[in-house]
Amino acid sequence: MNISLAKERIAPSDAASHEEAVGDAIARALADLGVTTVFGVISIHNMPILDAIGRHGRIRFVPARGEAGAMNMADAYARVSRSLGVCITSTGTAAGNAAGSQVEALTAGSPVLHITTQVDREFADRDRAAIHDVPRQPDMLKAISKAYLRIWEPAAAIGTLLSAVRQALTAPAGPVALEIPVDVQRLKVRRRELGKLTDVPRVMPEPSELDALAARVRQARRPLLWLGGGSRGAAAAALELVDRGFGAVTSTNGRAVVPEGHPRNLGAFNMTRDAEAIYARSDLMIVIGSRLRGNETKNNRMTLPPLIQVDADSLQAGRNYPVEQFICGDANLVLEGLLERLPKKLETDAAFLSEIAPARGQSEAALRDNLGPYAALADTLSQRVSGNGHPWVRDVTISNSTFGNRYVRLAAPHLGVHALGGGIGQGIAMGIGAAMAGVTAKTITLLGDGGSQLMLGELATAVEMEANMVFVLMNDQGYGVIRNIQDAQYGGRKVYSNILTPDFSLICKAVGLPHERVQRIEDIDAALDRAIAMPGPCLIQIDMVAIGPFRQSFAGPPAGAAGGRT
Repeated sequence: MNISLAKERIAPSDAASHEEAVGDAIARALADLGVTTVFGVISIHNMPILDAIGRHGRIRFVPARGEAGAMNMADAYARVSRSLGVCITSTGTAAGNAAGSQVEALTAGSPVLHITTQVDREFADRDRAAIHDVPRQPDMLKAISKAYLRIWEPAAAIGTLLSAVRQALTAPAGPVALEIPVDVQRLKVRRRELGKLTDVPRVMPEPSELDALAARVRQARRPLLWLGGGSRGAAAAALELVDRGFGAVTSTNGRAVVPEGHPRNLGAFNMTRDAEAIYARSDLMIVIGSRLRGNETKNNRMTLPPLIQVDADSLQAGRNYPVEQFICGDANLVLEGLLERLPKKLETDAAFLSEIAPARGQSEAALRDNLGPYAALADTLSQRVSGNGHPWVRDVTISNSTFGNRYVRLAAPHLGVHALGGGIGQGIAMGIGAAMAGVTAKTITLLGDGGSQLMLGELATAVEMEANMVFVLMNDQGYGVIRNIQDAQYGGRKVYSNILTPDFSLICKAVGLPHERVQRIEDIDAALDRAIAMPGPCLIQIDMVAIGPFRQSFAGPPAGAAGGRT
């Protein structure tokens, strides 16, 4: 979404009534640009902006209980709504609170505008111990942002805001930090009215590169697409390529770019023996919008076919694997350009393509068998999520690492949200953000008991906002994956992994959140249906102590890295 400045109307400068405080100007500009929801925590340093948002009544403000939660909400909102997410924090510690969650947004490439504040200009960057001052706050924000900007003068406020929004949305998208000192927020500026956001400028591929790519594809007999999160906007073109004769495999963030039930789609079963057998027979793989991350390529040691890489970020060229060709360009433009240069039916190996569905089926069956009693839960969730278009949000848990990321099928790519960076405890807030993104179907969020303790306060946000969502909390009374790693690698010594787990029914009661505990796996279908039918948020707690363990212990991803706590 680009900024349409051609529609801007500047009010006459001969009347004081056409001036307003910068805080009002920021609130007005966000609404003019099409922002309808922002997330944040109110403070003395951002009050001029939030007071204006409240008075104007054009934007819904979601009052998170902490800045980390607000950033996670804005991130998930951006992913599901396919638009700009906005998070508003205060300066100093508040901006720091949001930092970990902003790292997740940076990892995911989420277009988030982080409006944070700064102390009065006379104290900024001078280490004079003004309240809430962090002298090197810009250094922190630069480290966790795609870009960092500061508004020094009122006259530059709207222009700087537009630049921040444009940078957040332009591929490769990512979070942009915008600092606004509190004294600047109170100063007057000429009132301006902006137009709506329109299409974002896209990186145009070189025609000669597309010609070379098409020539290479015509030589291939067993071609594959590897679809990452950067391919989410190219679903129609990717599906057309598969229908013409490609196979497909995805990262966890590229799922459903090609429908999950398509017979030529391996999905995110990208590291199984069956998948590797497919790779061994392939003679070309086009990697689209993916970094080929270590946790999906056995730390880049998995053998892949000859590679061609497509990415809007030129700095990603050949970073994790050598490539025959790198094309810098928007994924959709590249694939559409490729389709224009290819025949309607490729001369590819039909026998090779017919092997993909059985390979996925075998991978799914092996995973399901390892789940033991939780296979029924995975089946129930997959049926509901894929069949009814529910946003599917997952925290870092054993359940997500096993069945959530792969087995539970998505209805569309933008409906899948999970913590790509591997940090636990972001699921509650991400679920809230997804639920506020305008999807009619109820958001379903998979949690673990350990991670959930990081953001219990955000349950109150879900209740206050009447978020349309179901929390499915897997409670194994501790950090389950850490215990499994300790069993596998540390002689079974349980050091610091058996933590005090609260009574979630009492926590839910305290904030007015409907709660149901499931102690028999055969009761999950009815419990989930009741939760989906209920208005507003609710929490289903799966008592894993009562139900029992997974059939096979999960002790980190196949690459051998220990993936978080749960």
